[in-house]
Amino acid sequence: MTAIAPSSNPVAPAAPNLLGAAPDREKLKKAAQAFEAILVRQMLQSARSANFGDELFSSKGLETFNAMQDERFAQITAESGKLGFANMIEAQLSQRIAPQAGK
Repeated sequence: MTAIAPSSNPVAPAAPNLLGAAPDREKLKKAAQAFEAILVRQMLQSARSANFGDELFSSKGLETFNAMQDERFAQITAESGKLGFANMIEAQLSQRIAPQAGK
C-alpha cells in the first residue's frame, strides 16, 4: 500500500486530523488570545488619543514607548484571560472543530 502525500494546494481543504482536534484546539486558543490582544490594544490606543492639551511631555519617543507599552500590556492581558474575550471566542469557535475520533 502506498501513502498519499498531503496536498500542497493552499485552496484545497486540509485532511481531517485523525489524531484528534488537540492541535486545532491549541491553534484556536492562540488565535483567540491574539484577537483579544488586538481588541485591548485598540481600546488603549483610543484612550490615549484623548488629548487634554498637555504638550509638555509629548514627543515621538514617548509615543513609541507608549505604543510598545500598550502592546505588551495587551499581550499580558490576553494571555491571563482576565477579561474573558478569548475564552468566549474560543468557546464559540470550538463548536466548529470536528470532535475527536472515537467520541
